[in-house]
Amino acid sequence: MGRVPENRRQAVVKLLWISIWMLYLGAPLDDLVHGGHGPVVVVPASLGLAAFVVAYLALVFLRTNTEEQERWVHWVLCALAVLALATSATLGEPWLVLFVYVSVVCGAVLPPTWSRWSIPAATGALALVGSFVDTAGDLYPALLIPCLLGGFAMVGIRHLVQTMRALREARETVAQLAATEERLRLARDLHDLLGHSLSLITLKSELAGRMLPGRPEDAAQQVADIEKVSRQALVDVREAVSGYRRPTLATELAGARIALAAAGIAAELPVELPPTAGARADGSAPPSLAPDTEGALAWALREAITNVIRHSGATRCVITLVERSDGGCAGTFVLTVTDNGHGSADGPGSPGNGLSGLEERLLLAGGSLSTGPAAPTGFTLSASVPRRTPAVTVPPLG
Repeated sequence: MGRVPENRRQAVVKLLWISIWMLYLGAPLDDLVHGGHGPVVVVPASLGLAAFVVAYLALVFLRTNTEEQERWVHWVLCALAVLALATSATLGEPWLVLFVYVSVVCGAVLPPTWSRWSIPAATGALALVGSFVDTAGDLYPALLIPCLLGGFAMVGIRHLVQTMRALREARETVAQLAATEERLRLARDLHDLLGHSLSLITLKSELAGRMLPGRPEDAAQQVADIEKVSRQALVDVREAVSGYRRPTLATELAGARIALAAAGIAAELPVELPPTAGARADGSAPPSLAPDTEGALAWALREAITNVIRHSGATRCVITLVERSDGGCAGTFVLTVTDNGHGSADGPGSPGNGLSGLEERLLLAGGSLSTGPAAPTGFTLSASVPRRTPAVTVPPLG
């Protein structure tokens, strides 16, 4: 809601929702077929009704999400009002329903300062024309309330659409500010980690240069100190980067719950998590999840939730985390994220950069990634990682 259709499917769905209300045009259509009018009346009346429907659908479909309307919109509204007035006055009471559509479209596309008087004006025109053409007096009173309330209901929907758009823009701004703050924090931490070490390395390098060639023993000591400081700086950087890049399942599940709720997607998440390497189940049992295993699953969950929110158009998301045992021994953890959306946005065989990077992470952790359509609709991502990540041997440099 509040979004411009991004693809053909969304446009068709929106058009179908708008077209449902065309069922109320049954009275004018019945009058054209069984009203006993001659071809001289039926042909122009049919063309006028078709033009009315096309103009109505165009305004509601294209201009509801627009705050500032162009001049042609007002001319089309005037044309709709003239068509409703002319057909009702000449063809009788079955055509009075067109005033309801005029009121609704006024509420849908006009700002409140304009719609607050145009909707009562359309209702007043309905009452005025109805007092002449509805001799029985049983039809137009039933249309007055829908005409008035339908128009003002569209005013409320238009305001809701604008509010949702503003909230979405504000959320994107907050996300950008958070990313900027995170970059600044990383810059500060790296400066604190490396500033002292690099300054010390520079100082000792200058001392070693001054001691050569007259004091080679002292220069060698300075070079040894430089090596020690640089190794410690490398360890600090690795620990800092590891802390930034290794998420936890608990944190990602909490973030997924908040993100899905903000996107209006109902979420089913696991209640309990396996104990991690930092928290044993009891005093003697070995830990269930190694840090690398938990980190790989957390990255998979983050990527899957991001895709669900951005691309799926889903209303429900189910997250499961189970352990498959291999012969009674330590098995494999399988994280599955399933939504009921319209499937992969990239299409089969063309994974995006996020899924490609995730598959590389899982391969490094000894796991695998599988994706595919869900039944009856939707998309499923399944990431499997062994309980104990296999050790990766890195050959020494040089």
